[in-house]
Amino acid sequence: MAVLEHLQPKEVLHYFEEICAIPHGSGDTKRISDYCVAFAKAHRLHYVQDENNNVVIYKPAAPGYETHPTVILQGHLDMVCEKDADCDIDFSKDGLRLKQDGTDIYAEGTTLGGDDGIAVAYALALLADPAAKHPALEAVFTVDEEIGMLGADAMDMSVLQGRLLLNCDSEDEGVLTVSCAGGATSRISLPLEREALCGNVLRISVEKLIGGHSGVEINRGRANANKVLAAILKEIPLRLITIEGGSKDNAIPRASTAYVLTDAPEAAFFEAYARAKKSLPETETQVEFSVCKADCGLQPLTETSSKALLGLLNDLPNGVQKMSADIEGLVQTSLNLGILKTDASEAIMTFSVRSSVNTEKRELIGKLKTLAEHYGAVYSQSGEYPAWEYRKESTLRDTMVRAYEELYGTKPVVEAIHAGLECGIFSDRLPGLDAVSFGPKMRDIHTSRERLNIASVERTWHYLLHTLELL
Repeated sequence: MAVLEHLQPKEVLHYFEEICAIPHGSGDTKRISDYCVAFAKAHRLHYVQDENNNVVIYKPAAPGYETHPTVILQGHLDMVCEKDADCDIDFSKDGLRLKQDGTDIYAEGTTLGGDDGIAVAYALALLADPAAKHPALEAVFTVDEEIGMLGADAMDMSVLQGRLLLNCDSEDEGVLTVSCAGGATSRISLPLEREALCGNVLRISVEKLIGGHSGVEINRGRANANKVLAAILKEIPLRLITIEGGSKDNAIPRASTAYVLTDAPEAAFFEAYARAKKSLPETETQVEFSVCKADCGLQPLTETSSKALLGLLNDLPNGVQKMSADIEGLVQTSLNLGILKTDASEAIMTFSVRSSVNTEKRELIGKLKTLAEHYGAVYSQSGEYPAWEYRKESTLRDTMVRAYEELYGTKPVVEAIHAGLECGIFSDRLPGLDAVSFGPKMRDIHTSRERLNIASVERTWHYLLHTLELL
């Protein structure tokens, strides 16, 4: 029996549940892409599927809307795959274990992928509904948004005629996003040398930080476990063996673990942690620190490599770099050390860099390059995407404000955000594009605590339908 079949909107949640049954992590989107193609064939709709697994499905205008401007419905097919340590799900072959408590939909032990499965579900339900009133539709499903918007960046935009874009990749109901930051994925690789030494090996870990999205939650008191652990280790004489934390550049690391060779007593590490804890945000109330004796299959780093890695980790900027002077509360420039890994010969640090000011983005990237060079590391980057600039005149924005007022008797919030959205790439490639991003209420996305509010899904569905009727 389907878990969501008795919930409303039934048609939307039917498709959402089908999506959740298909593995669709970033970089693993062929099956979900083919599912969309099978949907198009079953409903006799024209479609385009490119070599990257992006899909566009076309639906003609409803009667009476033939002369109205074409509307693009857009969301991404991939999800962030995070799970609890004791969860046995294999994201490469298992579907999600959906649950609902009457208020929220969630997945047992894993992320839910409401970001952005709900956008795909809305679009499929609309494409399948013969009674919906709407202009001609181009439903665009991109891939690998969560790892640098790679699908949108590689997409041939000439297959699109619409210049009104409804992006459903926002997490706050009643909020219309009309501008966002640009960004890039930065990578620093530091060569390492090791030597044969014997001694006392300890496993040091920082765990159970809050974590979260490195864009929308970067200024909400979320400590970075990699930076916290590096600061503790720098205080104590030791040789690093390994240090690792985080798995997604756009997720703030909740845990970080190091193996070290040291003569220092375990108590010294707890004392260093006590000092570091005083600098943690007040929100980090659940953090745990542990030290224990351990074995590690690798030799320790040389003194030079150990100092270089800890020096680099501590010198690297992280978090909010500048707030906007024009929009209260808006982060203007930031970065997140989301992934830290070491192997036998190198340490790799991966960052999500964001800024709504292109010159500041370039300056921050330049700082990373300078630090990498100083420590003998190599800098590279991928997935750079442009900022989505605010339009002073927007027919789409005005229509969506009107639709919201007519349904709910109050104005929606119109805002700019620090997170990256594919609207920036579409706006850059489609001259004259008028775009708005919106969505139902979600919380704790990119974590196993992710929740999708059921009532909000239904309200947002009716809002989407009413907006299309007015366009």
